[in-house]
Amino acid sequence: MEKIDFATSLRALMQEHNSLIETPNCPVGTRPGGLLTCYKNPVITRDHIPIHWRYDLDPERNPLLLERLGINATYNAGAIEFDGKIVMMVRVEEYSRKSIFALAESENGIDNFRFIGEPLIIDQTDSPETNIYDPRLVLHEDGWIYAIFCAERKDHSAGESDTETAIASAGIARSKDMKTWERLADLKTPSPQQRNAVLHPEFVDGKYAFYTRPQDGFIGAGSGGGIGWGLCDNIEKAEITDEIIIDSRIYHTIKESKNGLGPAPIKTDRGWLHLAHGVRNSASGLRYTLYSFLTDLDQPWKVIAAPGGYLLSPRGSERCGDVFNVVFSNGWVAKDNGDILLYYASSDQRMHIATTTVEKMLDYVINTPGDPGTSYECSKLRADLVRRNEQYLKDHPELQL
Repeated sequence: MEKIDFATSLRALMQEHNSLIETPNCPVGTRPGGLLTCYKNPVITRDHIPIHWRYDLDPERNPLLLERLGINATYNAGAIEFDGKIVMMVRVEEYSRKSIFALAESENGIDNFRFIGEPLIIDQTDSPETNIYDPRLVLHEDGWIYAIFCAERKDHSAGESDTETAIASAGIARSKDMKTWERLADLKTPSPQQRNAVLHPEFVDGKYAFYTRPQDGFIGAGSGGGIGWGLCDNIEKAEITDEIIIDSRIYHTIKESKNGLGPAPIKTDRGWLHLAHGVRNSASGLRYTLYSFLTDLDQPWKVIAAPGGYLLSPRGSERCGDVFNVVFSNGWVAKDNGDILLYYASSDQRMHIATTTVEKMLDYVINTPGDPGTSYECSKLRADLVRRNEQYLKDHPELQL
């Protein structure tokens, strides 16, 4: 029988893991146009999962020190500032394809993320789901921290031989300490499918407010789609009866196939700052990018500024993973000093960070032109910019090379 020096091999594993965790992360440039500062390393990968979460460390049961419970990916994490640290609730996808939630924390939110405690146990409802994923974290005005996530169940009406058709619901859990979570009833809306739901951080007219994403099918939007809005009286049995679309899907744009809100919006003096994902089709499949918009402070369902095109798209190695050509975000943190830590996943594989400020984001959202809708109007818009800039350079010859 093959033999190894168990203690030596285990120490080597742990040293390698610790070296990964402690690798400093450094900025490597900005995109697009100086708005976001990006960083060299992903902040969380599957290799960040603790050794004792993956290996049986008993040499009697695992004499060859083989990994027993492997991890496929770590992505689509909610984020919050809690007890002076940045905490992410990470979607940890096992080899089985099932996802679990786990907390990782960092002092600075840029590197040295370590998973803490144990994987979270989120209780099931009376209708147990097969899979949960993509949590959004928000500290609500009522004092609770809420996690809103997708709860996926097999659609038994499709027949037992159909092993792909599913029903997506918005699951809700809440906590005061981020360790123990109370499961509430799933959100009910008029839509047969509900993914990418987000809880608004404040009461609106004394009610809980949700951003939703109604869909006809599990994958395709059908007649639904767009970012919705609705109010409910009771968070413990949340039900929206009147759901309106506040940000629609639009033909031949970055959000023609689907769109949905990412994390809960950030409150600013100019309005509620939003981060969302848009999905369009291409010859190589669906392409996910991130975009931003602003809604009114007093009427959060009313869009008041919407730049054209995307804020962030996948580049380089970000385009490679289990699902190609995807960036997705459901977590960001606004610091008291105005900095924003924006966490995004690439290609359903790993977590990255980009940093910016509230000031920059507001400048971008308010002053960037919207999508004019046609190639003709886009040409005119850019030509106007070129002419204005040419005149400015003529008036300021000292700027010319």
